Amino acid sequence: MALSLSPPLSLLPITPSSNPNYHFPSRFAFKPFPTSTPLSFPTLPRTFHNQPISFCSCLPMPLEVSTSTAQLQDSLLYSRAYWVSESIIAWNVDVGDGSCYLYSSKIAALSIGDSGITGHDMTIQLEEDNGGLPINVIEKFPQLQGYKAFKVPQAVDAKSLIKCQLAVAAFSCDGQCNNVTGLQLPGVLDELFSYEGPLGAIFSKEAVTLYLWAPTAQVVHACIYGDPSGGDPLEIVCLEEFNGVWSASGPKSWEGCYYEYEVSVYHPSTLQIEKCTANDPYARGLSADARRTLLVNLDSDDLKPEGWDNLADEKPALLSFSDISIYELHIRDFSASDHTVHPDFRGGYLAFTSQDSAGILHLKKLCNAGISHLHLLPTFQFAGVDDEKDKWKCVDPNILETLPPDSVEQQAQIMTIQDEDGYNWGYNPVLWGVPKGSYASNPNSPCRTLEFRKMVQALNRIGFRVVLDVVYNHLHGSGPFDENSVLDKIVPGYYLRRNSDGCIEHSACVNNTASEHFMVERLILDDLLCWAVDYKVDGFRFDLMGHIMKRTMVKAKNMLHSLSKDTDGIDGSSIYIYGEGWDFGEVAKNGRGVNASQFNLCGTGIGSFNDRIRDAMLGGSPFGHPLQQGFVTGLFLQPNDHDHGGEEVAERMLAVSKDHIQVGMAANLKDFVLTNCEGEEVKGSEVSTYDGTPVAYTVCPTETINYVSAHDNETLFDIVSLKTPMQISVEERCRINHLATSIIALSQGIPFFHSGDEMLRSKSIDRDSYNSGDWFNRLDFSYNSNNWGVGLPPKEKNEKNWPLIKPRLADPSFKPQKNHIIAAVENFLNLLKIRYSSPLFRLRTANSIQARVRFHNTGPSWVPGIIVMSIEDGHEGVPGLSQLDPVYSYIVVIINPSPTEIKFASPALQARTLQLHPVQVMSSDGVIKNSTYEASSGCFIVPPRTTSVFVEPREI
Repeated sequence: MALSLSPPLSLLPITPSSNPNYHFPSRFAFKPFPTSTPLSFPTLPRTFHNQPISFCSCLPMPLEVSTSTAQLQDSLLYSRAYWVSESIIAWNVDVGDGSCYLYSSKIAALSIGDSGITGHDMTIQLEEDNGGLPINVIEKFPQLQGYKAFKVPQAVDAKSLIKCQLAVAAFSCDGQCNNVTGLQLPGVLDELFSYEGPLGAIFSKEAVTLYLWAPTAQVVHACIYGDPSGGDPLEIVCLEEFNGVWSASGPKSWEGCYYEYEVSVYHPSTLQIEKCTANDPYARGLSADARRTLLVNLDSDDLKPEGWDNLADEKPALLSFSDISIYELHIRDFSASDHTVHPDFRGGYLAFTSQDSAGILHLKKLCNAGISHLHLLPTFQFAGVDDEKDKWKCVDPNILETLPPDSVEQQAQIMTIQDEDGYNWGYNPVLWGVPKGSYASNPNSPCRTLEFRKMVQALNRIGFRVVLDVVYNHLHGSGPFDENSVLDKIVPGYYLRRNSDGCIEHSACVNNTASEHFMVERLILDDLLCWAVDYKVDGFRFDLMGHIMKRTMVKAKNMLHSLSKDTDGIDGSSIYIYGEGWDFGEVAKNGRGVNASQFNLCGTGIGSFNDRIRDAMLGGSPFGHPLQQGFVTGLFLQPNDHDHGGEEVAERMLAVSKDHIQVGMAANLKDFVLTNCEGEEVKGSEVSTYDGTPVAYTVCPTETINYVSAHDNETLFDIVSLKTPMQISVEERCRINHLATSIIALSQGIPFFHSGDEMLRSKSIDRDSYNSGDWFNRLDFSYNSNNWGVGLPPKEKNEKNWPLIKPRLADPSFKPQKNHIIAAVENFLNLLKIRYSSPLFRLRTANSIQARVRFHNTGPSWVPGIIVMSIEDGHEGVPGLSQLDPVYSYIVVIINPSPTEIKFASPALQARTLQLHPVQVMSSDGVIKNSTYEASSGCFIVPPRTTSVFVEPREI
């Protein structure tokens, strides 16, 4: 999942929600738990294990309750106190001269009645510590600042108590109960049960051993099956516990079988002991739809393509992270509609092994031009798509083709089956460590492992490194009964982040995970290690990375970079990680610890998406008015019908947009010095968005991911078609599409492109196509269509904009033809070739960028909107700048977003031997060839909506 987050560029704030910096991704139905009214839970039969549990001696307790007993009845539904360490419980309650008690029930029988707190096995009096919570507790749980600290007696056997239903109650000095609540346990679990030993299924020559971390469980069984579903278990094994880890060994013949855990455990969502059936959190294989865990040995030779063990030696060269450029692609999009792919391979892993398909030939063009990394949207086991293809429903595309381009019928038919077809982006994590079954030829066998490896190997051999989109910030399921719930069944209340009432946080869409907890962080790190070592992937893109702790991300980077070919079979130093550094929800402003947000990541070398350059280019933000224009979409220079506040305001907005883009083109460096639109010399961090947030936040170029579009929100071509005036031609929109990608391609930092941007890709202006099926997400590598005008986009997410969308889709002049698409592909390839024609476009340090990159046409602009960037190289044997480029000594990039030709002259650029870049000279784009430079005056002429690159060749 990805959020589109940033303040809009407008000087007039646009705040469609109470938080202008947060765009909720609408592909999830967001129904937050209420915090002001009690939750209701079903009454279910209790099941529990009668094995004795040791308890410490009890202390006397008051039996009187206050007259507000009715008000306390639902208090046990909440967990407002925190057992933060073995000796401390934190609770935001003022006991005063009263007292506080801890209660436990091993059969989860606690209740509140007129006669007092009943159903307890024991009570323990707690003493308030007037010194408050220790600093280490507040550092781990900053949200508990100001909570009272209650000391747990040393004699208490905490390891036994955490297996019970627990509650604390406060009493007034006259013995009346005035407050009761349950407990959140992650703090004490981390202190007592943090574990670094083996987990999951461990294979040896003689046996298979299972290890499960479940310290709150009362009993754990493993049911071994011969089949992926149905039937009786071949064997039921009772696991034994040692210090929170349950284990059992079985014969080697277990390999290839399936298993599931039965965990008897207290679950705070039902207030009962539940017998939960769950997969192994460390599963490395699954049956279809994750019904059972497959006992698969990833080291088996049968699961390795020929040459797999030597793949590290075949990886495409990567001299520096600054050489990276990223192409984002969804596995199903790539081949589902490609008739040059074998029908059995379409939409799956093996499509990438079809070396002569139209899609592969297109990818080879991109790779040859310079794209280095292929970013695959989620490939782990996710919910929302049945793994068994024979269960899918579909709509006849031949019928859809006959409908009008602005018809409501296409989306109506697609939405009828949207949850039963083969399409979903995949941001619905079930199990992170297993390839998704629906992309495999058989989801009920280890072939998903083999086929995934074949895909990675094939892409490496084409010349791509492979990036996985990982979603560690949330899980799709929770509770003891959800079929997609795993972690919350094994250790309820631990893996998922909860609020001050004990309800699960949902700011990351659903079921936020808590990487601040030791074993959550460990699971994330172990999962990354598996993908890096066992699947040999080359990078990771973290969804909602800001919801993960910075500490976790730094550990992940250091762990991955420590891997070596000799020891691990891969060169970990070449693994690049990046993600969405948005700062919102309960983690905002370090609310749960220092999180991996944009500003906090500064100096780590971890990349984050630069929404500032995107919004400045397109206009507003993804949650602003859809017609608000930006730098490339006509702001001030060719206004549409939207009221931007008058001509003077629009001109000012354009100037500010230019500043934001220039900072982005200088890798979004905090300390890069430039002249702003006011004529002041400022650092990038001193250029601000409308609400005062700094634009720049990086200290090295590889910490910024510059982009103008991604899978979230409308495609680039669609947003251009929406924001530009309706009367302009399709040729002009194509040029604007190209202009936008040119800025990204020629900026310092790492460029990122959404698949299809280079083909004018359209989703019929669907702003959220996560579940819009193949129809709205089609890619056509034959270049016959860009998928524009395939019906009004789905009602649920787009209906409010249908009045804007409908006339555009209905107008045949908006639709690009094949010649437009082919020209767009060529222009995009040329941009990549230009970027990789000189190391000056890929400078590796902040100092180098500051010393070599200059922006002209700054201050109160000589020519409104025009960006002029120069990059200077040194000369061998000449003092000053070192020489990096053996071919060019000076480069000038001029970006003209205007609908008319512009002239720009600068004394600083006079008397140079600049000429149009050879790639643009050879281009079939006749417009670009009209770009000229006159040395005597330093005057450039640049055609409308064009980026011209001039180079100064070295004397040979």
